[in-house]
Formats: sequence, C-alpha cells, structure tokens
Amino acid sequence: MTHRVVDHIVEYLAAIGVGHLFGVDGANIEDLYDAAHFCDGITAVLAKHEFSAATMADGYSRSGAGLGVLAATSGGGCLNTLPGLGEAFASRVPVLALIGQAPTTLDGRGAFQDTSGRNGALDAQALFSAVAVYCRRVLTPAGIVSALPEAIAAAKTSRGPAVLLLPKDIQQAELPVNGGIEPSQEPVAQLGNPHPIVRALQRADGPVTIIAGDQVARDDARAELEQLRALVRARVACVPDAKDVAGTPGSGSSSSLGVTGVMGHPGVADAVAASALCLLVGTRMSVTARAGLDAALAATPVYSIGSYPPHLPCTHVHTDDLRGSLTLLTAALTGNGRATGVRVPDAVPRTCLQPPAHDGPGIRYRDAMAVLDDALPDGVDIVVDAGNIGASAIHHLPVRRDGRYLVALGMGGMGYSFGAGVGVAFARRRRTVVIAGDGAFFMHGMEIHTALQYRLPVTFLLFDNHAHAMCVTREQLFYGDRYSYNRFGPSRLGAGLAAMFPGLPAADVGDLEHLPAAVDSALGHDGPSVISVECSADEIPPFAAFLTSDSVRTKENRSHVVART
Repeated sequence: MTHRVVDHIVEYLAAIGVGHLFGVDGANIEDLYDAAHFCDGITAVLAKHEFSAATMADGYSRSGAGLGVLAATSGGGCLNTLPGLGEAFASRVPVLALIGQAPTTLDGRGAFQDTSGRNGALDAQALFSAVAVYCRRVLTPAGIVSALPEAIAAAKTSRGPAVLLLPKDIQQAELPVNGGIEPSQEPVAQLGNPHPIVRALQRADGPVTIIAGDQVARDDARAELEQLRALVRARVACVPDAKDVAGTPGSGSSSSLGVTGVMGHPGVADAVAASALCLLVGTRMSVTARAGLDAALAATPVYSIGSYPPHLPCTHVHTDDLRGSLTLLTAALTGNGRATGVRVPDAVPRTCLQPPAHDGPGIRYRDAMAVLDDALPDGVDIVVDAGNIGASAIHHLPVRRDGRYLVALGMGGMGYSFGAGVGVAFARRRRTVVIAGDGAFFMHGMEIHTALQYRLPVTFLLFDNHAHAMCVTREQLFYGDRYSYNRFGPSRLGAGLAAMFPGLPAADVGDLEHLPAAVDSALGHDGPSVISVECSADEIPPFAAFLTSDSVRTKENRSHVVART
C-alpha cells in the first residue's frame, strides 16, 4: 500500500498536533494543498501574500499553540517568504517552511522558476540556508521520511525556521505506507544548573532587579518567574518584545517597572543602578532592549539565565528549559538556602518618555492608547507593528491579563502584524487586536480580507498619519523638514475598506471624542473589524533616539545639512 509524499507530510503534521498550514497556493505546492484538504485535523489557510503567510506561521508559533507551518510555491512565491523567515530566524521562533520547486527532471534545463542551483539557476538552498536553522532539498521520495522529523526537531531545538525544498515530482511520488506514522520523540531540552545565580543571590546585599525576555513566554515560565520574584522581592522589567511576561500592573502579583530600551521607561535604569544584582531571564538584551541601560548594567553585577548568552558581559547559565531551571533556582533559595540580604527596594517611579507637546490635527498617540487601555478587556491578544504607533503602543499600552502581546523586533519588518494577528487568532480563537500604521497597512494590509474570509475575531486599529512617520521625524530633526520623501497623500482607510469588503465593519475616526464608542463597537463585532484613526506625522513618538538633546543626538548627516543650507 502506498500514498504520495504530500500525504505523508500532512498526516505526519496532523499526528504531532499541527492544526493549521498557512500559505499561498500555486503550481508547485498545489499537491500539498490537495493533500491537506483530505487530511482530518489540518486546516490549510490561504493568505494574500507569502510574507504574511510566513508571519501567520510565526504568530501562530509565538502564541504558544505549537509549531507554525508555512507553504509556498516556487519562484517569486518562495522568495516572498524570505523576510518573514528572517524575522523568525532573528527572533528564534520555530517555524516549518514547505517550499515547492520545479520538478527535478528540469533542474538546470531552463525550467520556469528553476531554483535548483544547477547550470546558472538560482540556488534556493543557499538562499534559505541563510534564514534557517535547517534547510534540506528532498531529492528522493524516501528522503522525506527522515527529512521531515529532522526539520521539525531542528526548528524546536535550535529555535528558528526549518526549510524543506520539495520538487513537484517528489511531492507527487508514491511512498510505502508503513503501518501508520510514528512521530519522533520530542527533543530533550537541556536543563541548566542555576548554581552560580543561587550563590550570587545568597550573597546579594540590597535590592534585586530582574529583566525578563521572550524565552519566558516561549517556555511558559511566567508562573515560575513570579515565584522567583516574590521570593527575592525583586522588581521586574521586560524587554520590548516580552511585555506579557513581567506581570500585569494592578493584578496583585506584579512589581513591574515597565519596558526597557529605546521605547521603554527611564525608571528602569535607575532601578538597575540602585540594585545589588541584576538578573536577566531569557533575553539577549539587544541594542533596542538595552538602550539607556549600558551605564547602569556596567556598574551592577549582572547574571543571566537562558538559551543564548546576552550581548553584554555577564555570568551566564545556559538552559533550554527556563521553566525547569527557574523551578530549581527557586527551590535552592527556599528554606535554609534563602537569600537573606535582599530587601524590598525603595519605590522607584515608573517614569515615561516625554515627547514635546503637539497640537496639530488628529488624535494624539498617548490619548489613543489611554482609550484602548480603558476599552480592552482581559484575555485580549495584542499584536503591534513597527513605526511611531508601535513605539507608542509599546510604551503606553499595558498587556491584558491572560493575553499575549506580540512585537516583532528581530527584523522589525513593517506589515508583520497583519499576518501575525491572523495566525494568533487561528491559534487562540479569542479577540486579537492589531495595532499598525498606514505605512504598514499599505504593505500587507490585505490580510484584513483573510481575516474576513475566515471570520476571525480580529480588530485592526490603523493609525493613519499619511506618512512613514518615523522617517518624517528624522527628516524634521536632521533636515529641518526642508523636504520629505515620506509623506503620503490623504486617505480614508475605513471608508475604503468598507467599500471594498461588504460586510466588514470599518470606520474612520478623526477626533478623540468619538474614539471610545468606535472601539467598543468594533470589539463587540463577532468577526473582524477595522478602525482608522486620524493622527499626525508631525507628532514625535516616545522613542528615546528622537528625544535626546542636540548635544548628544547622533550626528547623522549633519555635514550634509550644513552643505545644503
């Protein structure tokens, strides 16, 4: 008895609990879509663009639902996935990419969309290997039997995209059915011994500050982090792409200092500087996360626990199982092993960045975030895009209790939130709120139609400042607003989307007075909904690089400005 290679793939995925496959159908991947249709337990989702299909798989995986799976055809289709896979690679998100290719019989013979790398053809294996933790071109039907579990194991253990390049003739080939599929065992995570951190905490004489990162969410270690925080009476800050791991203000179990880094809260630096010890939990502390903290971190003993060492000098304990290692750490500090020198720190105010006042047209970013904070109920998942509005949401909008808060800072690709929001909604089947600017919408906003097609509970909040506003701010700061490449013509996104997609509730809001009712109405709709919020490209967001004085601001292009004045 035999079945096709594509049948083997989808049956294997279903057997390990994968429920969704995200992609764009096409000639050299259509057999996989056919197989998915006839496989119980797998829903094949059709995106509008392969980049967004990749971010759907990424968001699905980040939500905690399991492995995100992407499918794309050859040629431009597969090339469109590269920036999405690059984000997953940089952010260490497990994703499996199934990439169709032209038949092997046409390798190097001038076939349409040949990416075999032979005879001058584009080399897909070289391209995808740069954005993947595993990449293999399957050249025999039997090869899929080992390649598929290897790819899945690599994605999970190495934390990133795994890519299988699947020529069409291999997909269609018959493979013996060997009495059912036996999925490989889950890889055993390396459990780090936190002994150096135990000793440091036992010797600490003063307050402790914890900075938490995205691995806390990936390893489902929030409860263990809170137990440690309570035991050592620490205050907790989080890096920008891990807002949902450090406790929810007002929940009764949080001692949250806010967000670190370029979009963060200045009080974090004061807390670190006043600490006897700073513990990094599941974060590498990239430049975006540690901006403004370098001096405080250099003057304070820093310890780290996580799957990768941070980008700063410290004592690091490696662990692939943060939940297990934090449990060991807490147990070692209990009873006779408790840390006797730590103490509750003096209060440090949760300070905010202070952009200059702006009285131009539209709704102020912070005012809009205050309306959302009042309106969004517990359990709502939030996905934030890049740009001025992303910085404002990260800085001002708290996470919801029992909700996820996703931000893509690996590559920071604009438009990520539209696909990722769809992926999160498929995974968690609860209200998801996407916060994005009009620049991001113009890139990948057509995934709103995907949400409508599948009746997903996603509310899209589009902040329309008629510009790539972060670039406009730079033009203003360095060139005195003498010119702009980055301002758009006027638009009414709500009215336009309502006209394009019958049945989609979509509205334009131009003043703060009408925003609360519009948000309540959008959240109350069963399926997707859209609000376009009029705002101003001339408002400076809470972004530290734009708020420093002229004497310390980066001297980017100053000589060019002088030469042209």
